[in-house]
This record gives sequence, structure tokens and C-alpha cells, in this order.
Amino acid sequence: MTRLPDAVFLDRDGTVMEDAHYIKSPDQVRLIPGASAAVKRINDAKVPVIVVTNQSGIGRGMFTVKDYEAVKNRFESLLAQDGAHVDASYYCPDHPSVTGPSRCRKPATKMFEDAIRDFDLDPVKVAYVGDRWRDVAASRKLGGQGIMISSPMTTEEDRRKAEEDGIQIARWLLDAVDMLFGLTQKDGPA
Repeated sequence: MTRLPDAVFLDRDGTVMEDAHYIKSPDQVRLIPGASAAVKRINDAKVPVIVVTNQSGIGRGMFTVKDYEAVKNRFESLLAQDGAHVDASYYCPDHPSVTGPSRCRKPATKMFEDAIRDFDLDPVKVAYVGDRWRDVAASRKLGGQGIMISSPMTTEEDRRKAEEDGIQIARWLLDAVDMLFGLTQKDGPA
């Protein structure tokens, strides 16, 4: 039997909800098909779901922390309508061209390290799931399992880096959860 991770770190945009490029309005929130079911499957296994997201639009002045919170609330409300929930969210407002070097902006690991501390996790017993290499790169630095979702935002370079680093590639979040749980891959999102 496969050992479940102690927590699953999920990127938000492009992994659980559609990436609308600097989303600043709750009206723009659209969950990716099957994402709620995937998050609920993790919830039902009693594994914490922790969202870790770069939000450089804040640092760039494109939207405010208040806008981010409104989007986050809508995102969590849509998940809740399907019986799913997020246990915690961490975001980084930085962008190097505006704020300078950042310890939190993925692929940096500060947000993950903060969550590992806050949830008292063993970093080698967690999973990192996202649609970009930067979302899963922490698995190589901190330990744990990385799975990259192949989304429209995933570049060929991201795929190449993932393959070089031995990171699995999934077609969608439900597929990634099946990989984590050691189940047969599905034909598509629910």
C-alpha cells in the first residue's frame, strides 16, 4: 500500500483554478474541471491541503492584498460548494523587478518552509503539485514528492526541467492525486 503524504502543497493558478493572468476579481475565478473532486479526495484522506502561490501582481501594483483576499475567498467558496477545502494558504507578493530578490517567490522555499514549520511536517513526507517547474522545485531542495501538472501555462522548459529532476508529470490534478494515492490513472476530470 502506498504511504500517503503528510500534506499536499498545491499551486493555485493553473493547478486548481484557471490561470487568468493577474487575477484581481472574484468574478474571474473558475475552478479547473475535476479540481474540487481532487481536493476533496485529499481532504477525505485527512491529508492537509496547503495552497502556496506567487502573487506578483500585488508587488507590481496590479491588485491589492484586499483583492487577493477576495479572490481567495471566492476560490475557497467554490471548493466548499463541492465539499472540498483548503487547510491554509500562503502567498508571496514579490516580483524581483519591483521588490528585488525574494526569499518567498517560488522556486524559493520560504513559503513551504513556513508551512512545514506551522504544520509541524517532515519535509520528506509531503507532496508538491503545480503546473510550473517553480511550483515543484522545492521537492528537490527540501525533499518530498513533486508532481507537475501539464497545463496550458506549462512551458517545454518546465517539462524538460521536471523530467531532468525526476519529477512526475500528470495531465490534471485528479491524475496527480491518483499518483499520490497509488491508484490507477483516470481517463479525464470529473
